[in-house]
Amino acid sequence: MAKVIVETSARHVHLTQEALEALFGAGAELHEVKRLSQPTEFSTEERVTIVGPKREIPNVIVLGPNRAAVQVEVSTSDARSLGIKPVIRESGDVAGTPGCKLVGPKGEYEITEGVIVAKRHVHMTPPFAEQHGFTNGEIINIKVEGTGRSALLGDVVCRIRDTFGEAAHIDTDEANAVGATPDLMGELVKI
Repeated sequence: MAKVIVETSARHVHLTQEALEALFGAGAELHEVKRLSQPTEFSTEERVTIVGPKREIPNVIVLGPNRAAVQVEVSTSDARSLGIKPVIRESGDVAGTPGCKLVGPKGEYEITEGVIVAKRHVHMTPPFAEQHGFTNGEIINIKVEGTGRSALLGDVVCRIRDTFGEAAHIDTDEANAVGATPDLMGELVKI
């Protein structure tokens, strides 16, 4: 039986260097606060406001490091609140998704695509995947119990890379639905 921690991935933004400088000023750099469960990623001091057609969400954390494309990850509830049609995608797959405006302390940055509701996924290293028989891109389920709101979450993508740590990511809507706690474990179930 393969078990991993199930983490809540709250709304956040990934920026390009161009977007970072537009929002925080020329030569701006990200200021790391804390390493995340995925060893190459970190939370930062930087915050932006996401502006949609209906409303805005202030104080949204920026995650580092910078990426090749701007990506805004929100929950389905957030997207609807912003007035943006929720589009469920894997991280990095932003082609044809809705856009929005980002506002920082030094300026604004408009994106024509990049707003997604992240598809449920589980990060794992190649040895873990091999030990438990999972392949990159495979769709599995995660069974969560012990919260008083047990559930079987489907459509979970296996993401395998040397730089990953074992952890599943669900958004805030999903975390609230299962009564997630910081120590929530999930059993990975092959379909």
